[in-house]
Amino acid sequence: MRVGIGYDVHRLTERRKLILGGVEIPHNKGLLGHSDADVLVHSIMDAMLGSLALGDIGKHFPDTNNSYKNADSIELLAMVNKLIQSQGYSIVNIDSVVMAEKPKLLPYIEKMRQKIADCLECDISCISIKATTTEKLGFVGLEEGIAAQAVVLVNKIG
Repeated sequence: MRVGIGYDVHRLTERRKLILGGVEIPHNKGLLGHSDADVLVHSIMDAMLGSLALGDIGKHFPDTNNSYKNADSIELLAMVNKLIQSQGYSIVNIDSVVMAEKPKLLPYIEKMRQKIADCLECDISCISIKATTTEKLGFVGLEEGIAAQAVVLVNKIG
């Protein structure tokens, strides 16, 4: 068994869709980034890569490569999953937290869990997503950005 941790943050900006966990969430701002800036999925990918000491998403999907411009992070997650599987590992479980002052994420968490579970070809019971605020403190509390953190446990297949 191997464990990895991931963290990501993106700035909120106007004229962008807010995508978290592969789900579009109605909001007056979205996250700024080279791809769709899905901080939740990015933190999960970094945790998966970190569990096997394979670097980070910047190494695998650099923002200098235009083929990843506006990329769907769920598609990138599927690529990371195939890489993990090619190393002989599979997901045991993922625990994650999204830090956002607004919007409230509770109504979208089950859909996010299912989207990620489907992508990773695992049961939804293996995917935990929690949401919290930072009590109006820091860049998250000031609604300047959204952050996410994830811990992943992988196990050798067979």
